[in-house]
Amino acid sequence: MEWVNDTVVREFVFLGFSSLVGLQRLLFVVFLLLYLFTLCTNAIIISTIVLSRTLHTPMYFFLAVLSCSETCYTFVIVPKMLVDLLAQKKTISFLGCAIQMFTFLFLGCSHSFLLAAMGYDRYVAICKPLHYTVFMGHEVCVGLVAAACACGFTVSLVTTSLVFHLPFHSSNQLHHFFCDISPVLKLASHHSRLSQMVIFMLGVFVLVIPLLLILISYIHIIAAILKIQSSAGRYKAFSTCASHLIVVTVHYGCASFIYLRPKSNYSSSQDTLISVSYTILTPLFNPMIYSLRNKEFKSSLQRAMGQTSFPVN
Repeated sequence: MEWVNDTVVREFVFLGFSSLVGLQRLLFVVFLLLYLFTLCTNAIIISTIVLSRTLHTPMYFFLAVLSCSETCYTFVIVPKMLVDLLAQKKTISFLGCAIQMFTFLFLGCSHSFLLAAMGYDRYVAICKPLHYTVFMGHEVCVGLVAAACACGFTVSLVTTSLVFHLPFHSSNQLHHFFCDISPVLKLASHHSRLSQMVIFMLGVFVLVIPLLLILISYIHIIAAILKIQSSAGRYKAFSTCASHLIVVTVHYGCASFIYLRPKSNYSSSQDTLISVSYTILTPLFNPMIYSLRNKEFKSSLQRAMGQTSFPVN
């Protein structure tokens, strides 16, 4: 192991895939293909929503923001990971590590609050359909996205400041493939119980509060659906929420496992596996879950492709 004794750590060495030396080139090809497919999928979704006037509704506005967020999230982590899979020296500077942590926390925390806003949108659409255009006007939607970003920015700034104000004088071997909170904290020479508690409480704020808001929304939604007399009507109402529920389950399940555990239960191998799922697979599947289950989106995509293939003079 490489130790940095009595000197300030100026760079970190990633060891996330060090146990898979013989598979790193294969992993590079697989992850590269998944990353390119994710970029293409999200670009198609955003372009379709922008170009199709029938999709200029709050639900698709949030979906476009979600796709943009997923694209930026992968851009922060995956390109560096792909380079490191082929590089002999897998390092990142101290400042670069702080920037990466701040950016992915900002996008991840904003994502949590964005999912809560999408839950509120489904609540209004099903429980208050006559007032939908009033409660979910364009200014309200932009305000909800801005509020989600503001919360994400604040939490990420406070968390990153707390982590990187700690002294780092021991090992610079980071048992992960990017600068996540737990692996970096493990390298700190010492950290107070107060800073650890603040970081944990911020995690609770980002994960538990949006999840509670989503649960409250769905309690009202389920109650409203059960009042619908026809089975076809109940199915149609629930189908508009199914995609959101799947994404919420995956997002909060992975994030809670990583960030709401006691520090004593930290496992680098488990965290690496879970992190691969939510940095590569989740950004790929989330927009697809929303779009492929939606007939309106698919018909708009077909019209957009038809216009592209056979432009009207």
